[in-house]
Amino acid sequence: MAERQLKVLITGASGFIGSFLCEEGLRRGLQVWAGVRATSSRRWLQSEWLNVQVLDLGDAETLGRQLAGYKAQHGCWDIVIHAAGVTKCRVAEDFDRVNYEGTVHLVEQLRALDMVPRLFVYLSSLSVLGPVREPEDGYADYPPLPASETPQPNTAYGRSKVRAERYLQELGEAFPHVIFRPTGVYGPREGDYYLMAKSIARHVDFSVGRQPQRITFVYVRDVVGAVFAAVDRCTEGSADRVEGRIFHVSDGCVYDSRAFSDLLQRALGVRGVCHLRAPLWLLRMVCAVSEWWAGLWGRTSTLNGDKYRILRQRNWNCDISPLVEELGYTPRWTLAEGVKETVSWYVANKWL
Repeated sequence: MAERQLKVLITGASGFIGSFLCEEGLRRGLQVWAGVRATSSRRWLQSEWLNVQVLDLGDAETLGRQLAGYKAQHGCWDIVIHAAGVTKCRVAEDFDRVNYEGTVHLVEQLRALDMVPRLFVYLSSLSVLGPVREPEDGYADYPPLPASETPQPNTAYGRSKVRAERYLQELGEAFPHVIFRPTGVYGPREGDYYLMAKSIARHVDFSVGRQPQRITFVYVRDVVGAVFAAVDRCTEGSADRVEGRIFHVSDGCVYDSRAFSDLLQRALGVRGVCHLRAPLWLLRMVCAVSEWWAGLWGRTSTLNGDKYRILRQRNWNCDISPLVEELGYTPRWTLAEGVKETVSWYVANKWL
């Protein structure tokens, strides 16, 4: 008898990380359901093998009907990967509405309909840890931040994510879950790092703060690899090894402030870049004005108060040893390789 395909739901499937998760699930031969809003673009969801499920995470009753309809026709999902969320909003309360309340709605409806998966994978963020703890001997001695570090988020985004984390942790064994906290995720289809590439292409590199930073990155395909390392535990019948765990995700290296922009410059073949370093007070003013101007037009701004607090952070060094030791995670993309592929995609798709 042929082994039944593992059924996986991926929320936020139309987004940057979500679309790559869908591709990897299909590559592994899983039965993948892309959870999207009715209005979501399906630009990156074109595979004929991909199933699409419309889910309204913002309304519990509507979501309940949608999930009940799916269950009546298809049964239950074995794995739910919750990648839906927002990283910037016009109004701070919207972070809670989407990132926290949307998670609660999904989990509560799954429980009410007896659709609790074997494993619920939650995509959080390293930004939940909040402002850096200053070492006594200077920035060079920043220790890697462990997952056991007490979160002290200083952004609306971080607070919404940590609320969702704590909600899941309070459920404990009643709802098997694992939490991943990626650091700065870059790759094809991503918009924020694209703005940096666009600036480099115009011969300008903009950085902030006079104190050097200790920065970490992770290529999107390595985030996907970490997630599916946990999924593999379920196929092996050993999901209990990861239930309730929190893992930081990076490529395992730490970089200085110029590393990413220098690699962008090399990949783009750009010469003569002007490196501008602005003081934090100027960044704060630019973010405030940008947020105010975008608000006047009913838009969200990439530069805003939350972004200012993230950019001023001096240390993003994080400990990924539990991920390596417990899940066998191996980062496959160096920063140089990932930046090169990302720039190639930007060029091929006429973003640059």
